[in-house]
Amino acid sequence: MNFRPVPFDHPDAVKLNDQVQAEYAERYGDDGDATHMDARMFVPPAGLYLIAYDERDRPVATGGWRTQDENDEGYSDGDAELKRMYVVPEARGLGLARRMLAALEEDARTAGRARMVLETGSKQPEAVALYASSGYEPCAKFGYYRFHELSLCYAKAL
Repeated sequence: MNFRPVPFDHPDAVKLNDQVQAEYAERYGDDGDATHMDARMFVPPAGLYLIAYDERDRPVATGGWRTQDENDEGYSDGDAELKRMYVVPEARGLGLARRMLAALEEDARTAGRARMVLETGSKQPEAVALYASSGYEPCAKFGYYRFHELSLCYAKAL
């Protein structure tokens, strides 16, 4: 696997984002994640967006982080927010999500961020298991879905 930084609006990123949005819609019965996202949020050193490509140069996994600091949505100074972690179904079980998570954590740490935070949902047990096994602990809710019953928020010191 080859992990490459790409802009959030790169065609492969858009393709994978459409796939993860479709999966969210299927799991939650809605239109997907409505969190505001902009390509500028993932430009280093304020963030990073990665895509994993397989040996045939197909995009098979994605993830990013963006800077967050204290605001009225519940973030704290020094936060890096994990966004759009996704592995295509045919590449699941290969450890890509764990490798992607480690790469994003290292980059956020290098950029001076103090903790990684993420929001997932109760209908994503695979994600919850990944984060729990990677040292993430439940934290106070933050972000767009902080008032939603199915929202789960986690944090990990970097």
